[in-house]
Amino acid sequence: MAGEATPGHEVVLETERLLLRAWRVAEAVVQRELWTERDPRVPPHRRIDADGHPTVADLEESIRANRPSSIGLLAVERKAARDVIGYCGLIDSGRGSEGEPELAFELLRRVWRQGYATEASLAVLDWARSSGYERLWATVWEWNTASRRVLAKIGFTETERKEVDAVHRTTLFTTRRL
Repeated sequence: MAGEATPGHEVVLETERLLLRAWRVAEAVVQRELWTERDPRVPPHRRIDADGHPTVADLEESIRANRPSSIGLLAVERKAARDVIGYCGLIDSGRGSEGEPELAFELLRRVWRQGYATEASLAVLDWARSSGYERLWATVWEWNTASRRVLAKIGFTETERKEVDAVHRTTLFTTRRL
């Protein structure tokens, strides 16, 4: 796995099957599709609202506003098909310890169970390690067994920390030393 993160340049991570890179405005339709596919147990602020937001235009504007940096969600592109299938990257959710970002990933349903989430996450772990991070966090809903399996495969362990929500159920906190 190779990664490049130099000042003033976009981050590009490459694996055998994938490229992880900055989002392009035209790919807002993929982001919108991710929003439409979310499980109904996901909190409302992460789903399409009653007015249809975020729209493709909203997501296009978000892509324009976000500049590449040493932290962020990268588009996951399949090299052979040259299509974007989701995102993977690091976020500063404020839920972990200071200076320890959170791993996040989400892929379109049509590509689930093909190892892409694991492959992309491993590339992001290498990127995080080379960027000087010593530990990462990841949160996952208790009911999301597929994501819990991915996190276990890439070496994350569940901690004692949990956030219980009567409607959306329990969020588990996992961590991994790099």
